[in-house]
Amino acid sequence: MGGTGFLAEDGMSEAKPKRPEQTGAKQTGDDRLPGDPDRETLIERMIRVDHAGEYGAARIYAGQLAVLGKHPVGNTIRHMAEQEKKHLAAFDKLIVKRRVRPTLLSPIWHAAGFALGAATAAMGEKAAMACTVAVEDVIQEHYADQSEQLGEDEVELRDLIDEFRAEEIEHKETGLAHDAEQAPGYRVMSDFIKTGTRAAIWLSTRI
Repeated sequence: MGGTGFLAEDGMSEAKPKRPEQTGAKQTGDDRLPGDPDRETLIERMIRVDHAGEYGAARIYAGQLAVLGKHPVGNTIRHMAEQEKKHLAAFDKLIVKRRVRPTLLSPIWHAAGFALGAATAAMGEKAAMACTVAVEDVIQEHYADQSEQLGEDEVELRDLIDEFRAEEIEHKETGLAHDAEQAPGYRVMSDFIKTGTRAAIWLSTRI
């Protein structure tokens, strides 16, 4: 996704897009400060961390479904899980198309995501929804920040991120509608999960 162009060089195809000529429209990286990553590195980091994040989210919902899948709330969780699978499938394609190295931390997120989902679900429906609210709140903020950094040269990627952000907000609102804030120890749990999610974002961006 995101306006891919190909250059032939010595018989090989390069999947990373050419940077369009500067116009009056905002371009990705225009507002870089000294020490910030260059445009190509910025895009690679975005795709890497988003792929990792959607993988982790899918694992969280898998853990919740393992515990609550047969409960009345199971269909609600299943709907959110299917949307996360759609997000992950899109980034699975994008990470190959743009030749971005996936995070080396995927095995950790595989186990940690499922464990977080299962553990909060074992505490009850409200705790599971509290987990959803905390994670999705951080993710939608993360996507909003990425969207702001992307220019007209990456309009397809920006539109994809905006679409997924809207669905993450929907998940957060679903959690709130299912009394997430009434979970025992909600504030402590929420702060803990948000801190962990932000740490995972920072690590997956770079490793």
